[in-house]
Amino acid sequence: MQHAAPTAFRKPLSQSLGQAAILRKIYEQADIGPLAALLIHRAGAGSADPGAAMDLSTLLLAQGGDWAAEGKIMQRAAARVQPDYEVVHGAGTGPRVLALVTPGDFMANTPIDFLLAGSDAVLIQHFVDESTETLDDLPPHDVAFMAVGEGPENAAVLANLHGLLRDFPGPILNNAPNLIAHLSRDRVSEMLADIPGVVCPQTRRVSRLMLTAAVRSGRFFDYPAVVRPIGSHAGQGLAKIEDAEDLRAFLSVRPEEEFYVAPFVDYRGANGLYAKARVVLIDGKPFASHMACSPHWMVHYLNAQMETNANRRALEAAWMERFDQGFAKRQGKALAAVSKAVGLDYFGIDCAELPDGRLLVFELDVAMIVHDMDSEALFPYKKPAMRKLFAAFVAALQGYPAEKFGPFRV
Repeated sequence: MQHAAPTAFRKPLSQSLGQAAILRKIYEQADIGPLAALLIHRAGAGSADPGAAMDLSTLLLAQGGDWAAEGKIMQRAAARVQPDYEVVHGAGTGPRVLALVTPGDFMANTPIDFLLAGSDAVLIQHFVDESTETLDDLPPHDVAFMAVGEGPENAAVLANLHGLLRDFPGPILNNAPNLIAHLSRDRVSEMLADIPGVVCPQTRRVSRLMLTAAVRSGRFFDYPAVVRPIGSHAGQGLAKIEDAEDLRAFLSVRPEEEFYVAPFVDYRGANGLYAKARVVLIDGKPFASHMACSPHWMVHYLNAQMETNANRRALEAAWMERFDQGFAKRQGKALAAVSKAVGLDYFGIDCAELPDGRLLVFELDVAMIVHDMDSEALFPYKKPAMRKLFAAFVAALQGYPAEKFGPFRV
């Protein structure tokens, strides 16, 4: 049964290629010149095509820097003209999935377009922001998903959606904007502080003034510590601070006014490597997304040189292939407790296993990047794991428990 508010004035949906299709081309280093030229022509034609403008904004966001800034402007302008964009997966015969999203970069919303890869679902992205007054004119859909993620730039949007979604008709997953708003690093550390088997370093939100005072007094926090600007991701601006001189040097190159500060926890394994995993929980059931290994403490998949290191890929392959009977079983009680504390249908967790077996939690988020774009030649073990994750997501949308997978094209 499809849900929508009846109206005679609803705008037709704009067709979009979607982020997943466009980023896949870029990831595979395909020539995007012809696509860019086509989108520019369609977006600027006499009867401007909002779908083309939205896809062009994705291309610009992927370029980074000033191009990304232009992409955000174009994306927001397209969303004002047309709030609804349809992305067809496969044959388009599966569930019609309405995702409530907000303008922003690739980490502003749950990566739902990637999560539907391999299905026959139709994704309808409905853009909202802090000034959205009503959700009474939504396109027909079978199930909805609240996809807006936590972050300083989304705080007002989530507060607005908390009221708008209070009496939402029909099935909707992650319908808890107030819970998502509490997934900031400092609040997560409070939320998980007393869970047995879980280590989430106490994280504080501090001002530049407070850090400057710490340089002078040397008594603000214990060293070593990790410091990062509020709202940063993927290690941007993240530093390990060993002493007051390190902190002084850090502040001399960072212009931000607010930061997160947490004690550094050494999670290096017996093999001398730091292994950082991304796990997705769907209806409380854990699924493997990736595990990056590096001799450096700050681990991100893009800086771990997994493509050029066969030994590290072998470690990830073993972790993914034995996930259910290995990591998920060892950390079952801890993950279940974390899932209960968070209270969402879908979210991701960046974590590691400490030498003593406890689960070290770095971050919780509904908007973590989850994809299957890695080279199958280099990472043959990833496709089966990601198919399993994606299938569980589609099953959850259809009202099935995560372990009972819905229709899925292999």
